[in-house]
Amino acid sequence: MPKGKPYSDEFKQEALNLVNEQHMRPSQVARDLGIDGDTLRRWLRAHERTPAEVASSSAAAELTRLCRENDQLRMERDILKKALGIFSRMPQ
Repeated sequence: MPKGKPYSDEFKQEALNLVNEQHMRPSQVARDLGIDGDTLRRWLRAHERTPAEVASSSAAAELTRLCRENDQLRMERDILKKALGIFSRMPQ
């Protein structure tokens, strides 16, 4: 079986972005880029994410954001505790 034309990962990603983010029809994207429609559909199927995967990735991103925020708040709390200790010992 002969191999098809090799496409770079960047080219594939751009084609997928045109369909997924720019909401262009796959047939139009394939025609504009000069690739076979079946090839583009195969790339789309390979990169499809189920709703569970999307929810999982967004939950993971939210967890990461909350952990960073929690670390920031702890640091600010510790700074305020130290400042309170310093100012409470100062003579008035």
